[in-house]
Amino acid sequence: MKFFKLHGLGSDFVLFDGRDADNVDWNALAGKVCDRHTGVGADGMLVLLRSAIADVRMRAIGVDCREAVPNGIDLCAFSRFCFENGVTRGMTLAVETGAGVVNACILLKNGRTDSVCVDLGKPVLDAKNVPVNVDDRALGMLLTEQGRTFSFSAVRVLAPHAVVFTDPSDDVDRQKYGPLIETDPLFPEGANVDFAEVISNERIRLSARTRGAGETLASGTGACAALVACALSGKTGRKATVEFARGTLLVEWREADSRIALTCPTETVFSGVWNK
Repeated sequence: MKFFKLHGLGSDFVLFDGRDADNVDWNALAGKVCDRHTGVGADGMLVLLRSAIADVRMRAIGVDCREAVPNGIDLCAFSRFCFENGVTRGMTLAVETGAGVVNACILLKNGRTDSVCVDLGKPVLDAKNVPVNVDDRALGMLLTEQGRTFSFSAVRVLAPHAVVFTDPSDDVDRQKYGPLIETDPLFPEGANVDFAEVISNERIRLSARTRGAGETLASGTGACAALVACALSGKTGRKATVEFARGTLLVEWREADSRIALTCPTETVFSGVWNK
């Protein structure tokens, strides 16, 4: 089967066109394909399928072979692939996902695809629906792990996120504390952990960790959750550039309808044939 390797800011995916593929155990295949030593190597696998309710359907499967919640960047990469390979027509498309239908818009620069903007809906702030075991909202709260106390806010953008506020003087061992926060009993479903450092009213530096998968080079939903948490605490406005190790995303939490728009550069880097 032919595959395509996609990425956005280093967050990478292997995509298969499954519209005419029969009897494929996609979940089992994901574990083999995503292995960085014996497979193609990726943060997750995407499967392009037909949809009865949208233009296309995207299945996202993690390295653990389980269905995954889209992280935003995968949606942008998938949408660009569909546009550039003639799977869909027009500059907008609706993508069916495990988290509902997401609308995407292709952005051009000098007549060529520059980036993709996806509408990730309204953030969930109500604690029981994030979920987080506190009353009302978990905004600007304190959490202590092995003697160290962190200020955090819990926001759901497709998946639950714990946005941990840091500053340049902090020397946080993210590899140590990230897993502890992710699995804290406060989060009954676990949480993606985003260490957010506010650079200015319009810029955030972020280090992201995906629950069950560990540290990632970039997270679209993490960037969105961080902006919402920072805006609600007065640390930034409702639109900001979110900086990761290999580039930036643009996030806007629109005041008119409270929906979040994520803009991300992505690219297809190579294709090949999976023989196993």
